[in-house]
Amino acid sequence: MELEERVILVTGAARRVGRAIALRLARAGCRLAVHYRHSADEAAATAGACSATGGAAAAFPANLEDPAAAAGLVRDVLARFGRLDVLVNNAAVFTGMRLEDFDLAEWERTLRVNLTAPLVLTQAAAAALREVRGRVVNVCDAAAAQAWRTHLAYGVSKAGLEALTRALARALAPEVNVVGVAPGIVDWPEHYDEQERSRLTARIPLRRAGRPADVAEAVHFLLRDGDYITGAILPIDVGRRLA
Repeated sequence: MELEERVILVTGAARRVGRAIALRLARAGCRLAVHYRHSADEAAATAGACSATGGAAAAFPANLEDPAAAAGLVRDVLARFGRLDVLVNNAAVFTGMRLEDFDLAEWERTLRVNLTAPLVLTQAAAAALREVRGRVVNVCDAAAAQAWRTHLAYGVSKAGLEALTRALARALAPEVNVVGVAPGIVDWPEHYDEQERSRLTARIPLRRAGRPADVAEAVHFLLRDGDYITGAILPIDVGRRLA
């Protein structure tokens, strides 16, 4: 795909991995729709940084727990830019949950944001994406291949997102490629102390964590050079799935 002037919606793009993806694609000449829920100032800063590379960018608020708001986000982007070439489903919630402290409301919230919202967004964007032979990139997680007893809802939601990626690749073929990237540790949760970080790093074959920029480069590669790739999940985890 030629990326110059393509319009790309990145959900959860105000901070962390989403921000890195938005900035990398802006440097490639894309126009960015920067989605956020609460982080208005950070989203504005991300959009400003994207615009500083020479391309257009704008921030868009939406609560992805609400399917109507998710569909409305796509409509807002189309109204602002007049087209949509790529949807990057990055927004997610990451809440700890063990079996003994199972909470139905939190379980349902996690699945709404991490799994249902990508489906709703893709369905809302499908006609626009088909028109331009566009792409969908789902940000999955290495957790999908591992049984995390401490994050039941999150792990199940990301495993579901991998399955959804493959299903959407069939549903949107042949016009739209649908792929996923599955990061391991690329941006530490803020509450992890040095001891916890060292413990987790020691279990990774390459003995180091990744960076948000590593995920962004993978997304850039899949968009730029992935014309013959669909239904695939690319691990970006420094070997974590082998641990």
